[in-house]
Amino acid sequence: MPITLRPIDRRQFLKGSGALAGGQMISLNALARTENEPRALDPNRVALLADTHISADPEFIYPGTKWPGSPVKDSDHETVNMADCLTQTANEVIALHPRPAHVIVNGDCAFSKGLETEYHEFFKLIEPMRVAGITVHVTVGNHDNRENIWKLLPFLKKEQMGIQADVIELPHANLVLLDSGRRGILGDRQLTWLAKQLDQRDKVPALIFGHFNPYPNRGVRPIQGMRDGPSLLKLLGERPHAKAYFYGHTHEWQHDLKGQLHLINQPAVSYYFGKGHANGWIDMSLTETTATIQLHCINADHTQNGDRRQISLEEKLIH
Repeated sequence: MPITLRPIDRRQFLKGSGALAGGQMISLNALARTENEPRALDPNRVALLADTHISADPEFIYPGTKWPGSPVKDSDHETVNMADCLTQTANEVIALHPRPAHVIVNGDCAFSKGLETEYHEFFKLIEPMRVAGITVHVTVGNHDNRENIWKLLPFLKKEQMGIQADVIELPHANLVLLDSGRRGILGDRQLTWLAKQLDQRDKVPALIFGHFNPYPNRGVRPIQGMRDGPSLLKLLGERPHAKAYFYGHTHEWQHDLKGQLHLINQPAVSYYFGKGHANGWIDMSLTETTATIQLHCINADHTQNGDRRQISLEEKLIH
């Protein structure tokens, strides 16, 4: 099962029964925003986030362009407050009309090694979306720690712990969430599970999500991809109803096409690896024939803000 955080009832939350372990409290200002204008939830709209990298310290600022071999000069790094970026993203998602019924955070929720204190802050920052009625799904990235996430989610049953993978069935497409873990390995068992899930649903387009890039990074920062990425791409390429694979990890906004399969590299919500690169989130709208994705940059003046791509869902399917 995936890590799925259901909406929080506003009244129950205020009474304390809707809070997560650790006594996290949502701000009254965020609650007021959700109460002022009740909005419908659109099951065909999904907000896509990745690489939030939340620190235990909400004031923590990080120079994401600084890493060994970075082309950015030491005196010219751009810094980012990750908590502020996620707060802005949550506010923008809540403000959508209609609101998306689902949010997917595609790995690397935490900044370092998935500390409990980092997840306390992460869960607090996404609570406004849950109070607004949105279901939040989380995949596991290389900076995440499943066990520490589970400690803060007492409602998870024992049988839900383990590999965090599942299928979200929406009216126009199935969203398949994968668990590429901390080392970028799906493993034979999960690949077999994926093939079975796709084959059982071969009349419906499928969009697949996993944190790791399925091939070596071609972006500004050399970064290891999924170790069994070639096996994943082969499996998806053999199934025409598998339309796209969405991934994070490389902190860049990229779009490739391999045969009929779209490869969508989600930008980081938090920091980026190249000076001036985009960071932000993706608004995805589904119809019977298309999945339209639009980039929302944290910096509204960024040249790529509003960039739109379209994925066709109507090619002939397997019957």
